[in-house]
Amino acid sequence: MTLIAESKDFQLGKVFASAEEAIPHIHEFSGIVIIDIKLPGMNGAKLVSHITQANKDVQCIICSMYDDDEFIFSALKNGALGYLLKDSAGKQIITALEGLKNGGSPMSPYIARRVIASFQQRQEKKVSELLSEREHEVLQHLAQGLIYKEIGEKLFISHETVKQHIKHIYQKLHVQNKIEALNKFRSD
Repeated sequence: MTLIAESKDFQLGKVFASAEEAIPHIHEFSGIVIIDIKLPGMNGAKLVSHITQANKDVQCIICSMYDDDEFIFSALKNGALGYLLKDSAGKQIITALEGLKNGGSPMSPYIARRVIASFQQRQEKKVSELLSEREHEVLQHLAQGLIYKEIGEKLFISHETVKQHIKHIYQKLHVQNKIEALNKFRSD
């Protein structure tokens, strides 16, 4: 934050300890908002979604120490325009902010490699290769129009276990809902 405060091109605005603390102020935001992905309470990806829905002119960038795919893709899907790792940010943060201001999507090299690898893997692997046998069974029953309770009864698992399988299917297929999952399943 010191680098931003000392910068001639950028001003350091308000700092919030949580997403819940920031949400009442999102209509006041302008320019670029830097968000950590792992916040107490609501995570940074959901905060990005709230901000971008409330104000299309605000650009959000994640600056975090967390580098797993779930965090990266959740943030980007929710509207983040960049993702920097804290350990590599340092003086690069100003360069990244300038890039964002000029229409770029700055990412730490490691994050960019993960994003590229994900797209390459998705094109190479079929849905059946991405999912476990049980997840495949759950998706087949979902395709037949069964509800979670009925799927649980057929597979002798609880309704909550079915929900967990569905959650994992969405994550593995990088989809947001049942229709997208079924479209990928049927096109495989």
